[in-house]
Amino acid sequence: MSDNKVALITGASSGIGAGIARKLASAGYSVAIGARRLDRLEALAAEIDAAGGKALPVELDVTSEEANAAAVQRTLEAFGRLDVAVVNAGLMPLSDIDALKTDEWRRMIDVNVQGALNTTAAVLPTLMAQKSGHVVLMSSIAGRKVFKGLSVYCATKHAVAAFADGLRMEVAPKYNIRVTCVQPGAVASELYDHITDPNYRQQMDELAKQMQFLKPEDIGDAVVYAVEAPPHLDMAEMFVMPTEQGW
Repeated sequence: MSDNKVALITGASSGIGAGIARKLASAGYSVAIGARRLDRLEALAAEIDAAGGKALPVELDVTSEEANAAAVQRTLEAFGRLDVAVVNAGLMPLSDIDALKTDEWRRMIDVNVQGALNTTAAVLPTLMAQKSGHVVLMSSIAGRKVFKGLSVYCATKHAVAAFADGLRMEVAPKYNIRVTCVQPGAVASELYDHITDPNYRQQMDELAKQMQFLKPEDIGDAVVYAVEAPPHLDMAEMFVMPTEQGW
């Protein structure tokens, strides 16, 4: 069990982030849940509290360095410590490159890459000072392979995977901070609601009928496994796939 440990989870208002928050809370962690939609966070916090857990909703836009720093400070004030950061916030609006949806490209870079860097930078001083902790960065199958219509999203998730490995190599031996990069395959989540291209949205809907997608709680189980592993073991990379997903 977690021994009253504390986790901060970004992108926690729905999907994978919410699933991870539920699983960490059920494993005994106090969870600070961050996202932009405060109403959704408050509902999740009430659900976790009702189940016997402890949750703190924190309004957070990960693209803001100041907001990330404030989220860490609120977590420390509420719970007195920070042990795990789950860097999960992300967007996935599919479109072909020649559609030139540059606003979507920019938003993905801002949230998926810069947001991940911002959150990591915000939590590291605390973890470094205590010479312990765990940073979990959410990449994707798109961080290992490239798919048409997902070129920019794949680029952002490849960036997260590269950053995670470099971070692990630097902070694990020096500060005893473990780093895990989680790379899910198809997961039933609100990511698909970001798709503005009707053809790609239809493809994803068809795909969901052809195979059983993972549930957000499946990813939550993987994260609990990684953070609860013995101290000498760093689960550096987790590639978590639906059994039926053959690509």
